[in-house]
Amino acid sequence: MVVNWNRAEMLRDSLHSLNSQIDEEGRRLPLAIIVVDNGSTDGSQALVRMEFPDVLLLENLTNLGFCAANNQGIRAATGELIALLNNDAAADPHWIHHLRAAFEVAPDIGMAASKIVSWDDPGRIDKTGHLIFPDGQNRGRGTGERDIGQFEKQEEVLWPDGCAAMYRKSMLDQIGDFDEDLFAYGDDADLGLRARIAGWRCLYMPPAVVRHRRGSTMGTGNPDRVRLIERNRILLAAKLFPWSLLVLNPFFFAIRMLAGAAATISNEGDLAAFPGAGGKLRLAWALLRGQWQALLMLPRTLAKRAAINRTAVLTPSQLRKLILSNRLSLPALFGIVRGTMVAP
Repeated sequence: MVVNWNRAEMLRDSLHSLNSQIDEEGRRLPLAIIVVDNGSTDGSQALVRMEFPDVLLLENLTNLGFCAANNQGIRAATGELIALLNNDAAADPHWIHHLRAAFEVAPDIGMAASKIVSWDDPGRIDKTGHLIFPDGQNRGRGTGERDIGQFEKQEEVLWPDGCAAMYRKSMLDQIGDFDEDLFAYGDDADLGLRARIAGWRCLYMPPAVVRHRRGSTMGTGNPDRVRLIERNRILLAAKLFPWSLLVLNPFFFAIRMLAGAAATISNEGDLAAFPGAGGKLRLAWALLRGQWQALLMLPRTLAKRAAINRTAVLTPSQLRKLILSNRLSLPALFGIVRGTMVAP
């Protein structure tokens, strides 16, 4: 399934890669491909109808966001496994085959994570599953690192990146789909952590490789992107974190801001996308707007905790341990990887 908004040329690459999926013996895999278009004005719908007539195209009149569009596709899907692929990504021919194998390992595997690499530099890691900072901010595991074989082990990870993931449909039926209040960004974290709380696990499959054009939807230096990321990390923590960790959220946020201030001085990592004093002011304003919007949404978000508790298998102490054992380091959080500047 692919969600699209005004990325016709990228969408073509994505769909060609899905049409080229094969099994280990080289036979073409019969896939039911769904495209949910969020009111594109660049001819994306016509491209799908003309060049990919076998694809089920769901057309929205306006941009409903990544979460709502994915939920439309999930409801339209009939298979036992649902794969998501970003419109700015292209999968290797054996991608589906390798992800599907994850669900044969154990019945409690509800999610499979891909090895996502940079489109322009496939030797550089984009994401291999996710990690999280204790204030709710999350980031891909290994983001920005050179691929030197350090992520070739099939292993359990916290959750998959929604850019290229596979989910068990029965898991989604149990825990619910994407939270549409989030609109976009952090949605895969919310879904993945809800699944972990309900006792489902995620397996990382290193042969399932996808190339990704990083930050192509809104741009890495877009203040609205920062606003959504900051808003949604607060909402995620308020909705899912155990209270013992949630009460410490301001403390961990302060640590992150101090580290960010240090990175600002040297203009390192993600903060390089906001150059100069003006850029840093726009960044600060975006953070404040995100926090204010999260505050307004807190009553509705906190009310969702009861529904989470009804499907919970992990105890609060187990959840705390899970989060802290998959903790992001501060340099990785800001995209500082061996002196390399990496966009979020």
